Amino acid sequence: MRYVMKQKVFSFGDDFVIKDEQGKEVFFVDGRAFSLGDKLSFQDMSGNELAFISQKLLSWGPTYEIYRGGDLAAVVKKHLFTPLHCRFTVDVPGPDDLEARGSFTDMEYTFERGGRRVAEVSKRWFSWSDTYGVETTPDADDILILASTVVIDLICHGDRKNH
Repeated sequence: MRYVMKQKVFSFGDDFVIKDEQGKEVFFVDGRAFSLGDKLSFQDMSGNELAFISQKLLSWGPTYEIYRGGDLAAVVKKHLFTPLHCRFTVDVPGPDDLEARGSFTDMEYTFERGGRRVAEVSKRWFSWSDTYGVETTPDADDILILASTVVIDLICHGDRKNH
């Protein structure tokens, strides 16, 4: 599935709109403007919360937790000691962790599970800022991939004093 993710520039908090490949808005990420640490609600267009993203303030390096239905679904963590490249781990319960690798400052990276690509994030088709494409494989957890992409955007392009 292909998505287009765009951060809303003129909004309070970190808000994102996610469209499908036909251009229809399918998800909205509502960032809370006045909270301690980043807190975002990942919703369908009817306002139903599909995931909740929360910044973990006391941790070694940038870390976010993704909850679904009140249960911890994943912990997204930036690796601190990777001098030649940037790397993230999406730690899910069980053995199916994801690794995100590539050029995060340019928003050109892939998600892999067990060495196999499950999603690709690319800004190359979009000339305007804060807009990029996300393409997932049929067996990928699209909500988890998209929520993790929001987290990576916040860490790599968000307010530098918090990260």
